[in-house]
Amino acid sequence: MNDVTFNKKGTTKYLIWTFLITYAIQIVVAILYHNGLAIVGQLITAGTMFVPLFGVLLSGNKLAGMGWKPHLKGKIKFLFAAWLLPAVLTAIGAVLYFVVFPGHFDLSGEYLEAIGGAEALKQLEAQGITYPVYILISVVGCLTYTPLVNMLLAAGEEAGWRGFLYPQLKARFGRRKGWLIGGVIWGIWHSPLIWLIGYEYGTDYVGFPIVGMLIFCIFTTTAGILCDWLYEKTGCIWIPSVFHGAINAAGTIPIAICMPNTGSAILLGPAPIGVLAGLPFIICAVILLLKSVRPNEK
Repeated sequence: MNDVTFNKKGTTKYLIWTFLITYAIQIVVAILYHNGLAIVGQLITAGTMFVPLFGVLLSGNKLAGMGWKPHLKGKIKFLFAAWLLPAVLTAIGAVLYFVVFPGHFDLSGEYLEAIGGAEALKQLEAQGITYPVYILISVVGCLTYTPLVNMLLAAGEEAGWRGFLYPQLKARFGRRKGWLIGGVIWGIWHSPLIWLIGYEYGTDYVGFPIVGMLIFCIFTTTAGILCDWLYEKTGCIWIPSVFHGAINAAGTIPIAICMPNTGSAILLGPAPIGVLAGLPFIICAVILLLKSVRPNEK
């Protein structure tokens, strides 16, 4: 990964293919959402995680050399970090958020009822499961098997971003600028959904949708730095994929124990996509940004 030569044509074609396909899909998803087909839209949205991988191929670049075959001897600690660190950082961030907004903490299941209707809670009760127990089960899942399941989807994005784009950007701009530019690109890739369906933050906040887009870019930049650092340390594309999948798993827990419809507070948390709850991720990313720059790089 250290001897990558910047390929301007290949990188440009990759970005064009990846953004054109994704933006077209996101417009379709928005139409589905606005016509009462949110579940179908969610499935299609999950599928777009493979677009960056296909973008590599469609642009004439190669997936080979990204570390598809794990060689983790002496690197197991990075696998455990990828698996568990997102849950730890997310938990710390959630605590910060609920300390500031204690009234938003809720274990009554109001969130589940808001997204699944009263029937969702009744189904839990019919199985003899209280909402706190349901949350506990979810926590166990995000610490054990869920990162592995999510990894299979996250690998589609990681192959495109960390496997191809980030090495290209670092070859052209250096590690620090490459990380920052890559994070913004990754964030902008999600922008149509933030605008058209209120992806991640809803629509009831100050500065919709621009503020949501900007804050999400902060999240993707910090997460991208952490993912790429793990990729550099291991040379295995599956490790940042595990980290990415673990973030997606852990990030659902704070939302599930928070009252729905918190307005502009959603920009702060309780999930790590918020500025306040995301502080643990931001701090880790800033430390890496400052310490992991190679000599003579800015």
